[in-house]
Amino acid sequence: MPGQAFAIIISVLVFACVGLAAFGIAKLVSERGAGLRRLERFSKPEAKSKPEAAGPRGADDGGKRKHSINELIRSILTAFGKAFEGKQYTSKIEKELARADIPLRGSEFVGLNLILVLVGAAYGWLMIGHVLAGFILAFVGGLLPNFFVRARQGARLAKFDAQIADALVIMSNSLRAGYSFLQAMDMVAREMSPPISEEFTSAMKEMSLGSPTETALAALSDRVGSEDLELVVTAVLIQRQIGGNLAEVLDNIAETIRERVKLRQEIKTLTAQGRMSGVIIGVLPAALGVFLYTVNPEYISVLFTHPTGKLMVGLAVFGELIGVLVIRKVVAIEI
Repeated sequence: MPGQAFAIIISVLVFACVGLAAFGIAKLVSERGAGLRRLERFSKPEAKSKPEAAGPRGADDGGKRKHSINELIRSILTAFGKAFEGKQYTSKIEKELARADIPLRGSEFVGLNLILVLVGAAYGWLMIGHVLAGFILAFVGGLLPNFFVRARQGARLAKFDAQIADALVIMSNSLRAGYSFLQAMDMVAREMSPPISEEFTSAMKEMSLGSPTETALAALSDRVGSEDLELVVTAVLIQRQIGGNLAEVLDNIAETIRERVKLRQEIKTLTAQGRMSGVIIGVLPAALGVFLYTVNPEYISVLFTHPTGKLMVGLAVFGELIGVLVIRKVVAIEI
């Protein structure tokens, strides 16, 4: 029935919003109080002794309630993820979460996926009363966290790549000033903003704990997943083996990275029309279908009731997916 189809579409959108909100809450919970520890570190001692500096009592009570809710959500994720601890695939998931800067364990992320799948299936089956709606919402619930991780990875990687050239300039100037390579890395970790400062700080901690420089740099490149950083690490490792002017090498790599960034921006401008065509192809048929259903439900109800109409809808969805994938493949030019 068209009414059931429309209800399924609305339920998918609502569940998508709820899933994103739940994942955002889980991310906030997983911070483990890092922000509070940083505030305490830089807070003034006299501010702690004064009652006024602590803020109103209502704000303190609100913070306690928020902390208790966060602990509850954290315990739920831990309980659902216990069954997946120690699995091989959880270590791969943790690597992807680290690239997205999401401080969750792999087992907790799998538990979050399981929760969203169960909630989606229960909502579709019990609230809507349709088994197909339960399957659709369960599928969407399982995909939402993965889409969020991919989006965070892309945003963080783009920001990291935009910082590499400046970091190399800082390192080359530090080397010319007489600093060692490790001191130059520490300069980047202290002077630049995240995410590159966080990654360099992690590499410095590994080296301070006894890890060889080559191993720490290789782990840094593998953890970030940036092609530009891989080029830098390869050049540094070669220079440490055969010698040479490292400052000049870093300057040359920085210039190469700047040219690549400039070329990427030009390609992005030239392919804007193709990417817009992909968006229109993906959105226009669905928007037109919703509009026709709102204006004249009897006119479009044949697509959902007649066998030929159902076949046409299925072929249309398949054709949409193929068209979007083809356009994305055409406009994705590797540099």
